[in-house]
Amino acid sequence: MGNAWTLADMFGRRAAEHAESTLLVADGRAISYGQMETRATAMAAALVELGVGAGDRIAINLPNCPEWIVALLATARLGAVVVPVNPRLNYHELRYQLRHAEVSTVFTVEHFHGVDYLQLFEDLLPELPDLLYVVTVGEEELWYDDRIFQFEDLLSSGIGRPPPEMPDVDDDDDLALLYTSGTMGKPKGVRLSHRAVVQTAVLAGEAILVTEDDRVLAALPLFNLFGVSVVIGTIAAGATLVLQEEFQAADALALMERQRVTILHGVPTMFHLLMRERVFDPARFPHLRSGVIAGSPVSEEFVRRVRRWCDVQVAYGLTETGPTVAITRFTDPEEKRFGTVGRPLPGVDVKAVDFMTGALHGPEAVGELAVRGPNVMSGYSRMPAETARSFSAGGFFLTGDLGIIDEEGYIRIVGRTKETILRGGYHIYPREVEDQLRAHPAIDDVCVIGVPHDVLGELICACIVPVEGAVITGKELKDFARDTMAAYKIPDLVRFFDAFPLTGNGKVRRRELERTVALDHTVTTGT
Repeated sequence: MGNAWTLADMFGRRAAEHAESTLLVADGRAISYGQMETRATAMAAALVELGVGAGDRIAINLPNCPEWIVALLATARLGAVVVPVNPRLNYHELRYQLRHAEVSTVFTVEHFHGVDYLQLFEDLLPELPDLLYVVTVGEEELWYDDRIFQFEDLLSSGIGRPPPEMPDVDDDDDLALLYTSGTMGKPKGVRLSHRAVVQTAVLAGEAILVTEDDRVLAALPLFNLFGVSVVIGTIAAGATLVLQEEFQAADALALMERQRVTILHGVPTMFHLLMRERVFDPARFPHLRSGVIAGSPVSEEFVRRVRRWCDVQVAYGLTETGPTVAITRFTDPEEKRFGTVGRPLPGVDVKAVDFMTGALHGPEAVGELAVRGPNVMSGYSRMPAETARSFSAGGFFLTGDLGIIDEEGYIRIVGRTKETILRGGYHIYPREVEDQLRAHPAIDDVCVIGVPHDVLGELICACIVPVEGAVITGKELKDFARDTMAAYKIPDLVRFFDAFPLTGNGKVRRRELERTVALDHTVTTGT
């Protein structure tokens, strides 16, 4: 209990210590820690005047921009709960999340990728009884609704007002309500405390030795907890954020060079796309020293490729775990840095359990990873039964991920319980097959899924994105597999794709791939 890890208190301390230092750079504009504190306090004062306060849910429907950070810090200053929203959601998805979260105020972009959000929210307001105010970021002149405010106008109205009183917020009070990306089903609202998010971000930053001299590229979407954690970890170190509105590989390379970026965080897809760019040249980034790669599995070979130009750490986690559970460190033995996701953060306990019986496994046995610690969520919003199912009797969160914990505490991820393929009585972990297939020089990306089969239960289907210009056949791939893996793991089917369907967080939509392959499949094992 206490407030050592509340976001408002942590930011207040850093703003006092680093008032003149640059907090963020966006579109060539720099904002100092002191200027950000002034803006966040003014926005909080303006919201108080509207009756918004502690415990309210405030959604942020914006791409990466300075207003996102202002809205986050103003929300924390009020003791309210931030609800990050993907600005690419469609009308029905957006309505579902805002209604489910009982959002009272939303910060939204006015126009984004052809969507007129002013019109959309005008249509949504009658359908969302809890939504009282919409704050828009853009250039439109607003006149038609007294519940809709332009960001800069509202901010100006708060300047000069007395700073709102700091509410009595505890470390264990909710800071954020984030909706899972829904790759395996309906999104769920994950309740995370100040401690879960802030302390975890600080510890993850310490693992990669972030200091006030670092310049951190924030190209991850801020509606994702990985992105939020990057922002908070950077602020905690007194470092500088370099914001990219949306990740585009060529623009990111130019930004990294121009802004002398030293820390690069991302999901594997982002690193993959950076290295595919025609103009990619590590010599352009002499200042780049480290970062974190996380969000989906990475092969040892891929990590080696990335570390030739950026000495990243590999991390593992989920939205429900704040997000970081484990991370490699610079001092780890080489084989552990390449072949594992490191050891848990301080204070985090990880076990491997039998996902049928719940019994604990010993070292080196495959089991479902279960996590307990201050980083773990408070529960799923308005879903007590789902929350209860997600925890063991001992209070461990059941991740659904399969892993092996060695005797030194290092974790190796094998796959997901829901992705395990049962073929002819054998359990096949897609990750193992994917790692082997990625070694083929013609394969750019691979995702292994199960396809229903009357006799074997499931067939193994390798979904392949070939390297541009490469010529490869399904037969050649199977021949390669025969040389590298056990017979029962060899793909029965091979399907080629130009690109995989991805979530907003850069993860492959396995369900969508499964449906696509199932529609196309005519149960013949020789294809």
